[in-house]
Amino acid sequence: DIVNLNDRGSLKETYHIEIAYDDAEVSYTPGDAAGIILSDPKGAKETPRLYSIASSPSFHSGEIHLTVALATYAKEDGSKGFGLASGYLSNKKEGDTITFYIGQNLVFNLPNDSQDVIMIGPGTGIAPFRSFIYERADRGASGRNWLFFGDHHAHCDFLYQSEWQEHLTMGNLDRLDLAFSRDQENKIYVQDRMIEQAKELMVWIETGAIVYLCGCKDPMSHDVEKTLIQIIAEQK
Repeated sequence: DIVNLNDRGSLKETYHIEIAYDDAEVSYTPGDAAGIILSDPKGAKETPRLYSIASSPSFHSGEIHLTVALATYAKEDGSKGFGLASGYLSNKKEGDTITFYIGQNLVFNLPNDSQDVIMIGPGTGIAPFRSFIYERADRGASGRNWLFFGDHHAHCDFLYQSEWQEHLTMGNLDRLDLAFSRDQENKIYVQDRMIEQAKELMVWIETGAIVYLCGCKDPMSHDVEKTLIQIIAEQK
């Protein structure tokens, strides 16, 4: 199954891809990645591309879900080119096969069920946190869940919007802070929402909440890290 998560008016194409498997040896935990193995036209193996798994092993049994942004670039002749792995995945049709392996991420696992988690995942960085929430809900975890998400526009780039709203209603998600950078004159990012919630963030962190960050390394991850340091310095 494959669907474009972006609505009309978006400048992006982000695909939700569901891969069914029946291999009993396939096992993963929330936070792991799927390594997509590509072959070039000559049959040689390309370097695998790793994508955070967006599904929960307990809730989505026998399936792996990916959240894939279609990468584009301008070719020398002026035409549009597409990323090797994202172009390959976005062109898959129902019934096609995909070769993958599980890439374990031992430093990005869920904590114990009683601990709170703060998840910061702009854009496709949302993927592992979809896995986290479904898994914690399925396990009946008592720890609270706080999500920060950001993208360009609320009306067309709010990935998995209906699911997050349902999680809020069901009590699986305790707090949701959103930053849509291009919906107003001055751009607003997830770190701006973090500063707005600095006092409450500090309370969560001091009572044992684990902070997770996923998404673009540069500049987002650096900006979020600086903001966390700023918040801790000012609040303490």
